[in-house]
This record gives sequence, C-alpha cells and structure tokens, in this order.
Amino acid sequence: MKSVPIEDSFDLHSFRPEDVLPALEDYLAEATRRGFSEVRIIHGKGRGVRRAEVRRALAGRSDVREAYDAPPGHGAFGATVVVLGRDRD
Repeated sequence: MKSVPIEDSFDLHSFRPEDVLPALEDYLAEATRRGFSEVRIIHGKGRGVRRAEVRRALAGRSDVREAYDAPPGHGAFGATVVVLGRDRD
C-alpha cells in the first residue's frame, strides 16, 4: 500500500477497492494521533457504495464522535466530515 500525507482531507479515489478500508483505518488513526479534531473523507458520489462502506467503518471506531455529509461546495454527499475525539458517547 502507498504512503499518504496526513492532511485534513483524505481522497479515496486513488486506492484499489481492497485497499480502501485499511488505508482509511491507518489515516484516521494517524489523524487522531496528531490531534486533528475534524477531517473530510472524499469517497465520491456514484451509487453510494463507497460512502456506505466508509460510514460502516466510521461507526465502529471509538475515536469518531460524529460523521455527516460535507456541506455543498466541499463535496456534499460525495464526502463525509468526521469529527474526531475520544469522548464518544
């Protein structure tokens, strides 16, 4: 798997389907470790398959407090905003 820079957004388009979830897991772990409070995951609009896959992965993480569609102009339903933090209820 390729190395990706840790920034406030992560574009999944360049990953092979079998590499998406491991890359997402690694990215979120590192973003949390570095203290990011919010990141944007770009998964694309399409038929919503990748979006659903991303949302399922996010739902199972203790470091994700909230996840929602990005606002218009920042990806809308083609991207997910993730609020990170260890205080998930």
